[in-house]
Amino acid sequence: HVRRPAWQVLRQFVRHDSDTVTSLVLERSMNRVQLLGRVGQDPIMRQVEGKNPVTIFSLATNEMWRTGDSEVSQGGDISQKTTWHRISVFRPGLRDVTYQYVRKGARIFVEGKIDYGEYTDKNNVRRQATTIIAGKQQNTKVPFALLKWKGGGGPLK
Repeated sequence: HVRRPAWQVLRQFVRHDSDTVTSLVLERSMNRVQLLGRVGQDPIMRQVEGKNPVTIFSLATNEMWRTGDSEVSQGGDISQKTTWHRISVFRPGLRDVTYQYVRKGARIFVEGKIDYGEYTDKNNVRRQATTIIAGKQQNTKVPFALLKWKGGGGPLK
């Protein structure tokens, strides 16, 4: 087994500004999503054979805008658009807490990455799926909700 120099290994992961090895520039990218909204359904936990379980729920975010000539004035109608997001939680601790305590209607902040994938539905049709893979999430009323929960209440609302 012959070891290759580090620069040869790095070559496949970097962008070249010129033909010389000394000008290698490591290129970073970012895939980060932040959402603040309301949970649309109680989370469900799924496990595909041979894979780790995942907790899944939907999250609604709303955009509001004023229609009419002037956005500053009080005139015009207010329009609203709701967008639904599919949230998947794979991290073991976060996955279990989400499944146990997050409930429909809860207002939460989710931070993660966007993932585009494909699956085959029950009719054997290939479909596209967009999912937010949660890395962090936070109930916007955490101190109040935890005190209520510790006091003998039920799941976080």
